[in-house]
Amino acid sequence: MADVFDCSDSSQLLTGMRTARRALGSGELVVIPTDTVYGVAADAFTPAAVQRLLDAKGRGRQSPPPVLIPNTGTLAALAAEVPAPLAALGEAFWPGPLTIVTTANPSLSWDLGDTGGTVALRIPDHSLALELLQETGPLAVSSANKTGAPAARTAEGAREMLGDSVSVYLEAGETPGDGAASTIIDATRLTDEGGTIRILREGGVTREAIAEVLPQVVFED
Repeated sequence: MADVFDCSDSSQLLTGMRTARRALGSGELVVIPTDTVYGVAADAFTPAAVQRLLDAKGRGRQSPPPVLIPNTGTLAALAAEVPAPLAALGEAFWPGPLTIVTTANPSLSWDLGDTGGTVALRIPDHSLALELLQETGPLAVSSANKTGAPAARTAEGAREMLGDSVSVYLEAGETPGDGAASTIIDATRLTDEGGTIRILREGGVTREAIAEVLPQVVFED
């Protein structure tokens, strides 16, 4: 049976975080709050755990999960390269609701699904999520819901959909805002001189805000 922790209670928070770290280290799934919606998390470097995440959501390998990271320094380790515009996006919008798809470092020993050599990265603007990421390292995290259902805005809402496929639920109250997902952009064609980007999903960061940070970059339709 899944463990549920009320993270507004300091004693439950400490126990919950410790239990979550242990579960992730054992290849199990944990539901965590983020600044957008609740996410279901797995160790990004444990292929069986990532597959467990996809199975829990009812998704195939053709829908690989994004990876949440604790800081911009991790970007340089996971991306094949970090051109100046990509670094500028991280500085402007992280932590926050922008997911950046970039070419993955080919030396990484992970299996997120059928990625085509890319990885979708984000730093969430949520203190609990960031604390966990600082301790665990990169986590594969997808919205905590069954595919096709609305994303959960509480851990309880996630538990109603995912049940005992998740080992630990960290409840931190309803997510802020309107529950909008992050904006996803394809940044694989950025260069130091500019290059192009494509918006794959509209969300918490607008096209206009991105264009203001990257005036030299061309938007693809």
